[in-house]
Amino acid sequence: MTTELWGWWLSPAALGVLGACIGSFLNVVIHRLPVMLERQWKRDCAEMLDQPLPEDGPPFNLIRPRSRCPQCGHMIRWYENIPVLGWVLLKGRCSNCKTRISARYPFVELLTGALFALTAWKLGPQPVALLWCAAIATLVALTFIDWDTTLLPDDMTLPLLWAGLIAAALGWNIPLTSALWGAVGGYLSLWAVYWLFKLTTGKEGMGFGDFKLLAALGAWLGPTMLLPILIGASVLGTVVGVAMKAGGALREGRYVPFGPFLAGAGIAVFLIGPETVAGWLGWY
Repeated sequence: MTTELWGWWLSPAALGVLGACIGSFLNVVIHRLPVMLERQWKRDCAEMLDQPLPEDGPPFNLIRPRSRCPQCGHMIRWYENIPVLGWVLLKGRCSNCKTRISARYPFVELLTGALFALTAWKLGPQPVALLWCAAIATLVALTFIDWDTTLLPDDMTLPLLWAGLIAAALGWNIPLTSALWGAVGGYLSLWAVYWLFKLTTGKEGMGFGDFKLLAALGAWLGPTMLLPILIGASVLGTVVGVAMKAGGALREGRYVPFGPFLAGAGIAVFLIGPETVAGWLGWY
């Protein structure tokens, strides 16, 4: 492919449109993957206990059944499913029963499109931009899954971790040594915090998925960016948690998941640039 074609296909505009389309698929992943995992866990438990397998009903995965209105069962037409535009044309309501469609659907599409465009702007027309777009799409999906369910599925965190290490080994990103120690440092840092908190209070302060997510971010960004990611995530999480508590959105005994803020801080560090972040901290 010529340089001119790469420049067009990997431009901020082209990747922004691609990101919006990917965001539409991420909405499916965010909604369906937790349900799929829960069904699989029930089957695994039934097999371990030598009990009859639960009835799952019709096929349910990331492809089937086709998207439809949960209220009336109306099958979503292709033009109603156009990212962002479809929601706007429908005025945020089902075309059949007029049930309100959550604004989060176009928000995820716009967010993913914007992040893809920013990635293209930062990296320029290079194939590595597609690699980072894939990582960012995974982080977006993990953010909303964790927010909804307080789960960070291994099905996503572990491939993200391995992808970072493989990209480093192939010379597509940071050096392999940095990726390796970033993964090790990311996992062990939160693992240590988890056990310190548990031994001190007798309670669990976070889930193991947070360890794996930070390990994945370390594999992509290196060990020196772990502290900025943790600081940024902690500050943002505290601000959001206090605001939700003050507004009555955070009920007693509930907590705000940490994963979305880790993912957000990781994306921010990438877009700002590790060198710039290190300069802010006086490391260079």
